[in-house]
Amino acid sequence: MISAYLNCFRIPELKQRLLLTFGLIAICRITSVLPCPGVDPAALAELFKQIGGNRGTGGVFDMLDLFSGGAMENFAVGALGIMPYISASIILQLMTPVLPQLERMVREGESGRQKYNQIMRYVTLVICVIQGTMFALAMMRPDKLNLPSGISVVSNPGVGFIISTVITLTAGAMFIMWLGEVITEKGIGNGASLIITVNIIARLPQALVSLVTLVFGAAATGGSELTVVHLLLLVAMFFLVCAGAVALTQGQRKVPVRYARRVAGVGGSTTAQTSYLPLRVNYSGVMPIIFAGAILSFPMMLLRFLPNTPWFSWLVPFFTYGSTPYLLLYGLMILVFSFFWVANQFNPIQIADDLQKHGGYVPGIRPGQPTAEFLDHSMTRITLAGAIFLTALAIFPMILSNAMQIPGTIAQFFGGTSLLIIVGVSLDTMRQIEGHLLSRHYDGFMDKGHLRSRRG
Repeated sequence: MISAYLNCFRIPELKQRLLLTFGLIAICRITSVLPCPGVDPAALAELFKQIGGNRGTGGVFDMLDLFSGGAMENFAVGALGIMPYISASIILQLMTPVLPQLERMVREGESGRQKYNQIMRYVTLVICVIQGTMFALAMMRPDKLNLPSGISVVSNPGVGFIISTVITLTAGAMFIMWLGEVITEKGIGNGASLIITVNIIARLPQALVSLVTLVFGAAATGGSELTVVHLLLLVAMFFLVCAGAVALTQGQRKVPVRYARRVAGVGGSTTAQTSYLPLRVNYSGVMPIIFAGAILSFPMMLLRFLPNTPWFSWLVPFFTYGSTPYLLLYGLMILVFSFFWVANQFNPIQIADDLQKHGGYVPGIRPGQPTAEFLDHSMTRITLAGAIFLTALAIFPMILSNAMQIPGTIAQFFGGTSLLIIVGVSLDTMRQIEGHLLSRHYDGFMDKGHLRSRRG
């Protein structure tokens, strides 16, 4: 494996792509430490110092702070990060099966794809303006974000601060979006996914320091029940969860497909070429977790503005991060969204028609409608198993945090969105690098076999 990493810099094209990717990611990380004008850095640091022990409340703020690599804590130029672009991509993907115009645009080839990407940029711009306005208002009124009140973060609150902040945050998010597109086109891997992954990994050193302090520093003063044995158990648990995440990401069922081809010659005989159709166990990726977390966070934000009366107080446990009702509702929503995503993105009728047009068939299954029903039934069973496993990985950090009293900044690396994104993007990027190595007759990262593509 070490020789494979060294070989990466022996191929001029691959070396140029890697250096370009590293440089653009470094620029992206700089945007997470440059504060927006009009915000007092000392007051902002004091604000987050007071809530430092209560991070990981599961809201939209925590999700954006995680995906921006801590830029939200600095209220930096890149505070919005790549999430508006990801949100716009998700919205268009969900709208494509509904709007025939978008579906035709995708099928038009390169010109249609360019129009589709341009619409995605416009949607990203709208999302940036909306989120930038919300965050500007939140900085002027931290108490509305469930943050400690009494600290004046904004030097001169008002309309001028809102306008300047919206422009700054929007420009930062669009710049990061452009960096991601350049990485995808001229670098290695998917630019948007790589930016999110690097931002998540940037929080890992802070989590490790917090864990060591929790075990050794607090134990010396008698303020923690965690011991070295607990630390070793957490390390072993981390590797087991990583192995489970890899299995979930790479797992697939191979449906055999045969293509009949006519051979020119005497008798016009035909031969069958066998291939396979990969049905991924976790077809929806981390989207159900993101959807469920984002949707459950909005009612809690709404409840903060409503009076504390019995009419609304009974709803609070269902939207309180880590509570038992929240875990049940969160897990149920992940299951529902897993099937919802597959229903929108996986079209067995179209796949069956494409197979029939190209002379392909599943052995033992008649072409056409029977093939579509077989694929639909198979995908439903696979999705059920994958959704249950995905739900277990999603709620495990909350269970671990409640059971061992571990802060959310540490527990988030034991499952959920963070770990699945890191594992999935890392495997995809290594697969692309291995493809460059093998095409130049170099060895890959593995002695036996090759990294399996997540997209088949």
